[in-house]
Formats: sequence, C-alpha cells, structure tokens
Amino acid sequence: MSFSDLGLSPELLRAVSEKGYASSTPIQAQAIPAILSGCDVLAAAQTGTGKTAAFVLPILQRLAEAQAGSPRKLPRALVLTPTRELAAQVADNARVYGRHLDIRTAVVFGGVGINPQIEELRRGCDLLIATPGRLLDLADQGALSLSRIGQFVLDEADRMLDMGFIHAIRQVLKLLPPERQNLMFSATYSEDIRSLAQRFLRNPRTVEVAGRNSTAERVEQCLYRVAKEHKRHLLAHLIHEGNWQQVLVFTRTKHGANRLAKQLEGAGVAAAAIHGNKSQSARVRALEDFKGYRITALVATEVAARGLDIKELPHVVNFELPNVPEDYVHRIGRTARAGATGSAISLVSPDEAPLLRDIERLLKRAITVAALPQFPIVANAADAAPESERQAERAAPRNGSAGGSRRPSHGSSRGRGEAPRRAPGESQQSRPRQDDRRNTGGNRQENGSPAGHAHGGHVHRGSHDQGRRSNSERRSPPNDAGRGRSEGGWRRA
Repeated sequence: MSFSDLGLSPELLRAVSEKGYASSTPIQAQAIPAILSGCDVLAAAQTGTGKTAAFVLPILQRLAEAQAGSPRKLPRALVLTPTRELAAQVADNARVYGRHLDIRTAVVFGGVGINPQIEELRRGCDLLIATPGRLLDLADQGALSLSRIGQFVLDEADRMLDMGFIHAIRQVLKLLPPERQNLMFSATYSEDIRSLAQRFLRNPRTVEVAGRNSTAERVEQCLYRVAKEHKRHLLAHLIHEGNWQQVLVFTRTKHGANRLAKQLEGAGVAAAAIHGNKSQSARVRALEDFKGYRITALVATEVAARGLDIKELPHVVNFELPNVPEDYVHRIGRTARAGATGSAISLVSPDEAPLLRDIERLLKRAITVAALPQFPIVANAADAAPESERQAERAAPRNGSAGGSRRPSHGSSRGRGEAPRRAPGESQQSRPRQDDRRNTGGNRQENGSPAGHAHGGHVHRGSHDQGRRSNSERRSPPNDAGRGRSEGGWRRA
C-alpha cells in the first residue's frame, strides 16, 4: 500500500519519499491508520519489517496537529526502549521523518553524562525517546515531567520483560497522566506480552502480521555441529573462505565477546566487540567502523540484538546459542531486513543441545545441519585470556552442571541493560541472590581451553569432536539502560 493512502500529512509523505520509500510494509499499513484514529494498539511483527516507522510517523502527525497552544517545554509523547542503541535509532528516525515539521525530538539513555541531557530537556521537546533507568533518574532529580504525555510507546516490549524492566515500567506508568494513547510493539508475542498489555492497554487494536515468534522468510538458516574449542577456528575459516565483508557474531557474555574479538584479530579478521561494559563512545565507534567496512566482524552480546539497524547485513553468526530461545529470533532478525536476503549460521557444541531443542520447538521446525568443512586449527597470541579476564573468572561463582535452559523470571527486579539469566542446568542455589539493593558483578568464562586444542597446522576434518564440557557462562548486569538499588539510592543508567 502506498504511504499516501494511509492518511499521512504532505510533510511526512515528503520525508518518506526523500528516504526512498514508496510503499508501506504490512505492519505500517495496519498500524498507522489505527494510531492516527487515536486507539490503543498492540502490534507484533518480525524484526526488520518497519515497526519504528509504524509508530513514529503517526505520532509525529498527531503531535503536529495538536501543536497550537501546547507548552513546548514538556514532552507530549514518550517512547520507551530497552537499550541505548535502539533509543538512538528511534530518535534518528524521528528526526529524519519529522524534518519538515516543527517538532523537537530528544533522546536520553545511560552510559553518558546526565547533565547535557538535563540541559536539552530544559530547552524543551515534543517527542522524548528514553531507556527506563535514565528516564527515572531524570524524573527523580526533578529534571523531567511526564505530566503532558498524550502518547506512550513501549517498544520491544518482550525484550523489556527479558531484561527485568517490569518494575521500571510500572514506575514510569505511575508518572504518566491517566488519559493517553498507549502503543505496544514487540517482535515476539508471548503470553507474558499479552499479560503486560492487559495492564495498561485499553481495548487495543491488535495488529499481527506474522505468526508468533516466526523468523523472516528471507533468512537462510543453518547450523554446524562443532566442538566448543574449535568454534573460533571454524568461524575464521568461514569468514576467510566465504570472503565475508560483514558478519555480526553473537556471544553470551561480555568477556567472551572481548576474547573472541581478539582471537579473530589474531586470525587475520578485523574485529571489534560491543556490549554493556563498553562506553557509549566505544559502542558508537565500533558500530560506525562496522557500517563503514573498516572491520569485518562485530562481536556482540544480547544487548546488540535490538537497535542495530545495519542495511543489507549479509551474515549473522550465533557463536553461542542464547539461553532464551526467543532471543534467537531477535539475533537473526538483524539480517534480511527491509526485504533483503541474508544468512544466519549457528555453531552448536554438544553441551548446547538442550538450547537447540528449545529454539527448534519455538520455531516449530528443525534448523538445517550443514556438513562440517575442513578447517585449520592454528594457535595465535590472542588465545590466552588476559589476566583481568582470568581474575574475573576466578572471582565468579561456580555454576551447576550442564543441562537444559530456563527463562528468567519477569517479575524480578534486575540490574541494568543485559540482565543475568540462568545458565543451562544452573540451579537456583548456585546463583548469587539478586535483589533491589545490589547488582552482582563478574562474568564466567568458559572452562574450555582453546589454546590447549590448537595444534598449529592441524586440520579439523569435520568429525563431531565431543570436546570437553565446560560450565556455561553466566551473564552479569551491564551498565546501560536498567535500574538497580545501591546503598546510596538509585544507580544511574
């Protein structure tokens, strides 16, 4: 359907045309008229199908129509996102689409100084995009009032629940006026999402353009069964032999992402890591280098599964399978966006069999198993973990034995950004207690010894080496968008 058929203003149609879009996606065709009509909306669609424009465009139009007589100091629409990257992406889109309107957009998130954001809010804005922790910090300091919000958007709601933001969402809702339009967008559509929707959506229009938790049809999915200690060698081989120019690689932990990036560099692959422990400037620089083809591999934790909008990204690799099966959908949704094609490859070790079963059960299909190619196993100087990582590993609590995976509880209060999840088979007793008064640090590294299995010139011939089982890595609270209690009060996002 053409955008001109959706009831958008000439200013918005001009901006959409300048961005190169002629026709709307299914989620846009259904959601935009519903939002313009003023009703609440519960929308679910695969990632990469244009959800951001589906709510940004009609919100900008409603803000422009209600401009007269409205005080410019206070925001009138709020978009809440789980991560900094997603907040920045939504803000960028809002500024592009609203370039021909007199609409001010501001974005606030953790990981950067709060004072410049306070100054920006003092100058006034119409549309505010925020992560939960920083939003509540600003409200606590009296630097922000949400009393004039007329439209509230909860973006990537399923990710919000996975990251333990349910308590923060409840606090934000208390700060909003009772009379408002509510919009909830999500890539997956679980019963937990429906339960959350019932709490604040009123007679919502339901928009669902694809089956629940389905993946994009244009993503070619396959997996390699490979021993844990051989994964990095296989990945380097695939990049070199396939002449890959861009690949987004997912690991479970921050230390694992750092280690793999260094190992890929040692194997001749330009790489960088991006995760919650990185400063915002480092994350932005890594992403810009990746988009500019100055690095080939961007190694990311789950924090990057949302908010990374990379045009025509050809390859996504699950170096480690996610503990939560829905995260698989989000990860591979980084490729095959906006009608393009892409490939999603998973490297599956024997101890990840339970995680693979959970993913295939969610997808209601088996992922194709590819024949393992011959690849060299060559040690490099980056194989040994830095002393800081070894200290972190020794300081971290021990996990339980290998086994199945479990979803995190959505009812618990967690730390910032990437919340810790129970590792496969990890017992409740083995986990340090998480509560509102502290965040427990420390990441676990895998106990496998890559250097010990690197026999300089040895070629792996495709046998399914069982390797040595290792304790699963557990996730530690990052330093971005979430919110946790400290002895001195709220920590800033």
